[in-house]
Amino acid sequence: MQKYPMTPGGHAALEVELKHLKTVERPEIIQAISVARDHGDLSENAEYHAAKEKQGFIEGRIQELESKMSLAQVIDTSNLKGDRVTFGAIVKIVNEDTDEESAYQIVGEDEASVKAGKISNTSPIARAMMGKEIGAVFEVIAPGGAKGYEILEISYPK
Repeated sequence: MQKYPMTPGGHAALEVELKHLKTVERPEIIQAISVARDHGDLSENAEYHAAKEKQGFIEGRIQELESKMSLAQVIDTSNLKGDRVTFGAIVKIVNEDTDEESAYQIVGEDEASVKAGKISNTSPIARAMMGKEIGAVFEVIAPGGAKGYEILEISYPK
């Protein structure tokens, strides 16, 4: 069985989403289906079909979250340290062509957000830098061609 690595914050966010789906979204959609049913002929009832479709989405998401949480491998990043890039590390890199610096934290798939500076551990750039040390140069194959980067700093959140 595949384990899903995630930070404690990512796990907590999944718990919040799951609780919201079960306690808010699910009861609301059940009520919407009941109201739509009261409108008569279900074969031509767009409200009913839309509500049933939304219910299917909600139930699917609940199952997905429950599965991921049961297979979660929560990694407390505050206890991590070292001079190699691992899950949870905050890595400052520089693009060798443009000298543009970026910093990313390597997190689980469900908590990744480039805008927040968090990239998935399964992304090409994260996989390319895993296990590397400060000063290491690595290459990422991107749609626009290969790009070279150098690792400037490695730190771990407290």
